[in-house]
Amino acid sequence: MRKIVVRQPGGPEAMQVEECPAPAPGPDEVAVDVAYCGCNWADVMVRNNSYPHPTEYPAVLGCEISGRIRALGENVTGFEIGQPVAACLPVDGGYADVCIVPVQDIIPLPPDMPLDLAAAFPLQALTAYLMLHDIGRVHRGSIVLIHAIGGGVGLCLTQLATKAGCRVLGTVGTAGKDKRPLDVGAERVIDRSREDFAEAALEWTHGRGVDFVYDSVGAATLDRSFDAIRKFGHIVSYGEASGKPFANIWERMVPKSASFSRFHLGHVDPNSTTWTTAVADVVEAIQNGWLKIFIEEVFPLERAADMHRRLESRQVSGKLLLRVAGER
Repeated sequence: MRKIVVRQPGGPEAMQVEECPAPAPGPDEVAVDVAYCGCNWADVMVRNNSYPHPTEYPAVLGCEISGRIRALGENVTGFEIGQPVAACLPVDGGYADVCIVPVQDIIPLPPDMPLDLAAAFPLQALTAYLMLHDIGRVHRGSIVLIHAIGGGVGLCLTQLATKAGCRVLGTVGTAGKDKRPLDVGAERVIDRSREDFAEAALEWTHGRGVDFVYDSVGAATLDRSFDAIRKFGHIVSYGEASGKPFANIWERMVPKSASFSRFHLGHVDPNSTTWTTAVADVVEAIQNGWLKIFIEEVFPLERAADMHRRLESRQVSGKLLLRVAGER
């Protein structure tokens, strides 16, 4: 089988296609023939060794996949060979023909869901859902500021927040990425390269400040986000695309009695009601058509480096996929 290996951290060229025997599942594991693998900013950070969680090299990238069950390990019940599934992987390994997944992390799919779509939603849509409803706990009338609103998580956050009755304000770092967020419910999108987003948010809320901020950018946005929220507002951080922010969050929380959360999807117990409810609600929303997952471009396995270059161009509004087997 083929897999893409990063033996030493570096740029996109650090990813190399290698051949190896297909792995077999152990107890409580499932082997999946990978059809598609989602591309996420975490993949870039693992590749260049800036990811906040420890990485061992050589590494195989890819933390969300879709495909069909190839083999079942000992003790696995309730699944069938050939069954279509998706998964958020507890460790990377999705840039490969075959991937081993703990059975608890397998997401059974509706039979009519295309496998490209199935690889595009798990990490981003579930992250958005859980941050809104379990971490931030938004409610009707909440005013939400979403950084990187034109990206995959940002677009999911916008749709889910709008469905919950929130008003949505967003920021982008690149001109031209405002159209899709506005199309799916955002009321205003601020280009951070041209306008101070904190001042714009205060003006938009008549000096009150927003209720919630969702931030995946980090160094370029997190500090000023504390200026944009109201007293007792809540900031949720889930990424550091522009680098690590300042160290002392406490100093920024105190003046407004603000609260702060750092969210990582991998910390949610896949056996919990929290997880199973999120999966069921997200899949239903996609099936019903009101939660749209935008697939921007699909790359063959051999062009994974081009996919990373495309993501790092910051011109993407939606999801990039790696086509492995490519079945729909």
